[in-house]
Amino acid sequence: MTLEEKITHLKTTSMEQARAEGNAIIDSHQEALDKVFEDHKAEALRQSETRIKAETTNAKLALNQALAKSQLEIKRKQGKIQQELKDKIFEEAQDLIHAFMKTEAYDDFLIRCILSAVRFAGTDPVTVYINLSDEKKKTELEDATQVHLTVSAEDFIGGVRSVIRSRNILIDNSFQTQLKDQYDKFIFEGGDGIG
Repeated sequence: MTLEEKITHLKTTSMEQARAEGNAIIDSHQEALDKVFEDHKAEALRQSETRIKAETTNAKLALNQALAKSQLEIKRKQGKIQQELKDKIFEEAQDLIHAFMKTEAYDDFLIRCILSAVRFAGTDPVTVYINLSDEKKKTELEDATQVHLTVSAEDFIGGVRSVIRSRNILIDNSFQTQLKDQYDKFIFEGGDGIG
């Protein structure tokens, strides 16, 4: 082999070896870059999933808070409307009571209450109070029951209150007490009632 052939051969061999080493370095570097890219991509996906979960949780929490607030507002409005209806119902009940107090049935009711209190008292003295609005009926009721009646200074709408002081007993057949008891017990059925 001539010197020129040797040089050409050496040059060709060196170039091939240099190319192979260069390609190996490039491939190794490419693999490293691919791994860095894949790691970065995986980390970005993990972070985005974590963020999506956090945002979803925050959105659910905000929705639940908004629902709770609107439910409270609905209950408050419902309670207010129910209270207004309850008051209206009992205003109408009072009107019906006043109408009833103008009937003979009311007079019969008073007589029954008076006689019942006297029977309950037995031999103990009893004071029977009628309402101020029934003062005109006093004589008629006394004649019917043979019981001395006292006109109450306190307005209890209508009915009768009887007191047996020796036994500390109040027999309360007043409309005021009965209305108050019914008002306190009244609840709208079929929903959130109010007391």
